[in-house]
Amino acid sequence: MSRIDESKDFLPTRIAVLTVSDTRTPEEDRSGDTLVERLTGDGHVLAARAIVKDDRAAIAAQLRDWIADPGIDVVISTGGTGLTGRDVTVEAHRDVYEKEIDAFGTVFTLVSFQKIGTSAVQSRATGGVAGGTYLFALPGSPGACRDAWDEILRLQLDYRHRPCNFVEIFPRLDEHRRRK
Repeated sequence: MSRIDESKDFLPTRIAVLTVSDTRTPEEDRSGDTLVERLTGDGHVLAARAIVKDDRAAIAAQLRDWIADPGIDVVISTGGTGLTGRDVTVEAHRDVYEKEIDAFGTVFTLVSFQKIGTSAVQSRATGGVAGGTYLFALPGSPGACRDAWDEILRLQLDYRHRPCNFVEIFPRLDEHRRRK
C-alpha cells in the first residue's frame, strides 16, 4: 500500500493554478483558493495563477505558456470539465498533451464516487504531460479540488510517496525530445 518514506527529503514542486470560468473573479475564485491553500500548505510553491474564460484556444494558449516556463512543473486547472457546451477545458488540455495519464480520471472518479455517488459520472477530470510539465484538469467545485488534491495529487506530487510518484520521473518526462 502507499506510504510516505520519511527517510527521504520533501522536494517542493512549482505549481500553477488556472481557473476556467466566464464569471469568476479573483475575489470569488473559491476553487482556485482551495488549491492554493492546499498546495502551499503542503510545502509546494505557487508559481503562477490566472483566470481565463471558457474558450478552448485561450485555455490551450495559457497551458502552452506555462508548459514553456521552466519555473513551472505542474499546472492544475479547475472548471470547464462538465458536459455543457461551454465546458471545453478537457479538449484544450488534450490539444496540448503529449501523453495522457488515463488512470488519473479513473482514480478521480473512484474518489468522487465515495463522496457524491453516481454524480461522479458527470466529471471529465483528466491528466497528462507536455513539455516535461504535468497537467491536471479538475471540476470547478471546491469539494472536487479538495478531493483531487487530498486523495491523489498531494501524494503523487510528494517525492517521498511510495511505491512511486510523479516527482521522481520529472527528469525523464521529456527524454524523447533529447534523443536524436
